[in-house]
Amino acid sequence: MAIPAPTSEGLSDIAAHIADVLGERLEGSTIAQGELTINVGVGDIINVLRFLRDDPSLAFVCLIDICGVDWPARPLRFDVVYHLLSPRQNARIRVKLAVDDTTPVPSATEIFPAADWFEREAYDFYGILFSEHPDLRRILTDYGFQGHPLRKDFPLTGFVEVRYDDERKRVVYEPVKLQQEFRNFDFLSPWEGPEYALPGDEKRSE
Repeated sequence: MAIPAPTSEGLSDIAAHIADVLGERLEGSTIAQGELTINVGVGDIINVLRFLRDDPSLAFVCLIDICGVDWPARPLRFDVVYHLLSPRQNARIRVKLAVDDTTPVPSATEIFPAADWFEREAYDFYGILFSEHPDLRRILTDYGFQGHPLRKDFPLTGFVEVRYDDERKRVVYEPVKLQQEFRNFDFLSPWEGPEYALPGDEKRSE
C-alpha cells in the first residue's frame, strides 16, 4: 500500500520538528506547492544534511539533485539548492543556502555519494566551489572551456568556438568570430512599426 504524501499540516509538523532540533541554524522555512523549503548557512549545511538523513522521524535518505541559481546583483550571488526525498514520509524537502563566488561550500559527498557529479555540474555551469570534493573538475563542458555557461553574465556566443581544421587534421579552438553583425530588430508590427520601406509598400499609393 502506497504511503500518502503528507498534507500541509504534516509538512508543518515536519518543519516544526526541524526548527526544534536546528534552532538558530535554521534561517527560515516555507511550504509551497506541497513541498517544504528550509534555508541554512554555508557552515551548517553538512550537519543539517546529516540530521535530515539520520533522524528516524524524517529519513530523507535520497539525494535527488543539487543545483545552482545565479543572482548577479546580490552580494551572495548563488543559491545552492539540495533536493532530498524521504521514502518513509513520502515527502520531499528543499534545502537552500546562499554563497558568494569565492567561498567554497563543504562537499556533501561524505553523506550522499551521489553528490559527486551534482557538485561537479554546479561547479562546471556556475563556478560554485566545493571544498573537500574528491574530484572537482568540469563534467559537461568541453576541454579548455572558458567561463561558466549558466551564469547570467555569460555571453550567448561564448568565448571560444570549436571546429575541425581539415588542414591540421585536428580539432582547434579559436576566439568566436561572428561572420555577420547582429541585426537590429524593433520587435514591432511589420506593418505599423518600422519606418523603413517594406516590399509592397508602393501599392499603398495606388
